[in-house]
Amino acid sequence: MNIVSCQACPLRTLPLFTGHSESELALIESLKRDQLVLPAEHSIIDEGQVDAPLYTLLSGWAFRFKTLSDGRRQILNFLLPGDFIGVQQKMGDSAAHGVQTLTEVMLCVFRRDALWELHRSAPSLGFNVTWLTAHEESLVDDTLLSVGRRSAEERIATLLVLLFKRMAALLPDGGAQGVPFPLTQQHIADGLGLSLVHTNKTLRKLEKRGLHHIDDGRLWLRDVKALARIADLYGDGKPAARPLI
Repeated sequence: MNIVSCQACPLRTLPLFTGHSESELALIESLKRDQLVLPAEHSIIDEGQVDAPLYTLLSGWAFRFKTLSDGRRQILNFLLPGDFIGVQQKMGDSAAHGVQTLTEVMLCVFRRDALWELHRSAPSLGFNVTWLTAHEESLVDDTLLSVGRRSAEERIATLLVLLFKRMAALLPDGGAQGVPFPLTQQHIADGLGLSLVHTNKTLRKLEKRGLHHIDDGRLWLRDVKALARIADLYGDGKPAARPLI
């Protein structure tokens, strides 16, 4: 496998990601220790794992989750290309959540003490890590709002709009031809605190109203404004420009 250099990273050409100076890119490159390809349904970080590396998701989908002793699972948020993985684990502590691949993924791997070096050598990159962590926390906050207060229709409408907008920002056509959507109904149920039966009925209900269509692992939004109204979203759901580590 050819290692993709930070300068040649295909994500850096996308308008979604803010630029870095040559010295910042060189520092990121120096901290990168490997590049990894993993298949679907494979563990990236195990719950309770100690000293897990840091990762940037270069391609594919993954998700963060927590499980109860009886195996019940709550998906905390879904991870898309450009997301920085593992920073939530404190130095020396075990991981409080797991991370699993949803599709085949490619990951840039960084040693764990890269966080210290980023803050020490390039405070602007340290701030970027803080921004990414706060951004991911905001996604989890939205999941908490859905699980705690939104109805099933509102929860699913929120998920569809936010994931569509996030994925569309990574595509050259902006989602005009739909976006990849590898989630099963079980993933949706586990992410929104719904039963599988309720998830299925609600998805079919929204689709019959002409609001969205899912087919062969791809999602189309037929009426974004109507879905956004149902979700009661703050803003249009379009992701803001963001740093890329």
